[in-house]
Amino acid sequence: MQYSFKKLNLIVGWLSFVLASTVYLLTMEPTASFWDCSEFIATSYKLEVGHPPGAPLFMMISRFFTMFGGPGQAAVLVNSMSALASGATVMFLFWTITHLARRAMRKSGDELTLPQTIAVLGAGLIGAGAYTFTDTFWFSAVEGEVYALSSMFTALVFWAILKWENVADEPHANRWIVLIAYLTGLAIGVHLLNLLIIPPIALIYYFRKYPRVTKWGVVKSLLVSAAVLIFVMKFIIAGTVNLGAFFDRMFVNGLGLPVNSGITFFALALLAALGWGVYWTHKRGKVLANTILLCTAVIIVGYGSYASVIIRSAANPPMNSNAPSNPYGLLSLLNRDQYGARPLFKGPYYSSPVAGIKESTVYYEDEGKYKAAKTVTAREYDPRFEFFFPRMYSDKESDIKAYKNWVDIEGRQIPYDDETVTVPTFAENLKFFFAYQLNFMYWRYFLWNFVGRQSDIQSTGEITDGNWLSGIDAVDRIFLGPQDNLPQEQASNKGRNTYYFLPFILGIIGLIYQLNRDGRNFSVVMAFFIMTGIAIAVYLNSPPAEPRAGTPVRLNATSASARGAFNTGALSEMMSAFDQYRSPSLFSNEPSIAPTYIG
Repeated sequence: MQYSFKKLNLIVGWLSFVLASTVYLLTMEPTASFWDCSEFIATSYKLEVGHPPGAPLFMMISRFFTMFGGPGQAAVLVNSMSALASGATVMFLFWTITHLARRAMRKSGDELTLPQTIAVLGAGLIGAGAYTFTDTFWFSAVEGEVYALSSMFTALVFWAILKWENVADEPHANRWIVLIAYLTGLAIGVHLLNLLIIPPIALIYYFRKYPRVTKWGVVKSLLVSAAVLIFVMKFIIAGTVNLGAFFDRMFVNGLGLPVNSGITFFALALLAALGWGVYWTHKRGKVLANTILLCTAVIIVGYGSYASVIIRSAANPPMNSNAPSNPYGLLSLLNRDQYGARPLFKGPYYSSPVAGIKESTVYYEDEGKYKAAKTVTAREYDPRFEFFFPRMYSDKESDIKAYKNWVDIEGRQIPYDDETVTVPTFAENLKFFFAYQLNFMYWRYFLWNFVGRQSDIQSTGEITDGNWLSGIDAVDRIFLGPQDNLPQEQASNKGRNTYYFLPFILGIIGLIYQLNRDGRNFSVVMAFFIMTGIAIAVYLNSPPAEPRAGTPVRLNATSASARGAFNTGALSEMMSAFDQYRSPSLFSNEPSIAPTYIG
């Protein structure tokens, strides 16, 4: 029988899209759900300015969907956009799985046998189907939030780098790299999750271009990816707007031109310079420099969706967060100034005494001119009270109480002026990190998807609500106590689902198989998994006493693609073993007042 794997792979991939989208459309919210959804729906319908950092591309795509109905249908139309975007995520995940499974199945040669084809396509369907119904992803797929569309961009970019991998030695293969850069720029207008795919992309590039893999080579590729990530975050996202704001102030205050004339000039000049650089490097045959400049240019073009924020803010819509009608306002929106900053590598504990304040100059528009103002941006601390990797940093009374609930804090005493200050020990700090930030805020949600869930009731750490639940009495009894004779409201909770560890076990089996079969695949998928899961938990540095229902969804929706890739990829690798039958906010330690910005 004649068959084409490429054609079958395409057909079945689209079938997975249809099936997943149908499920999500049938189960989506009929109106606005909690948290930010109402705001996103309202701002999308009239292209208003939502909360920082704005998500302009999400607004524009959602606005397109709302054009097919009136205000009464706006919510369901935006929700349907999330449903279709999630269906597309499943489709690209399917193609990712089949790519990985096919490569593990056949190290060389282009053709698969019919049994191998069935195994690979079956692995993709099982993996993508398992991911379709995971708790976290399904949750974000049926409501008007940014995470569904962001997950689609992440899955699309990962699929695109695998397409490049297939044709890396062919002429013009770098067009896939340029496409990835453009998609990355676009994705910035939805959510920054997409940037976390850069380290796995770097590994794929290194493994494909350098046949002789070394540990130092892997390290260098990750360092390069970190440099690229910093370049995009600091120089493109913040740096271009910061420099544009400088030009705007120079044009407005120095030359008497209208507001936004300077940033318009800067944007055009920057694109012209990049265009000339692309042309010059192309003529000189400088492939690497040409690719870098072209990628930078298309990232900025994609990132240009943020121009709509200034345009719409200038129209003074009813919802106009931060009033970013000029580049300084846009910079404040992008930097999330009102949320402050959380310490990451060095900072205070909650009891660290304040030694002073930091001030900075901000600019605001007044009567067609930019005026300067001083604002408090941070607190200063005695070096003795700044510690490595601070996790318990918030001095809000509710947060301090929660810290002490999670960790038995004895602390250590440090003399300060005429008193003695008690601060947590580093061991107690780490205990909170593992108990709350990793276990409660990450591992718990992870297990919801692949082991089971106790209920959908908000939890603050008690054993009665919101925990993972396997359905195996002997295991659940250890962590949650006896599960028989439960109150009716707990036993019949619609969020109570038990999977008996089966998806988790299959994932572990596949992980081991993948490690033994293809170490490079394993490294890429694990980098993806860590960057979009554990790394986010570390970076967020979540305090305990703030609304949790939004943050868990955010954390898990952003890491969902990696979890899906890991677990469903593992399933695909296990399935491929069939071949063996044939051949071997401003937070507590920031000022109590938000930075003063006059818009």
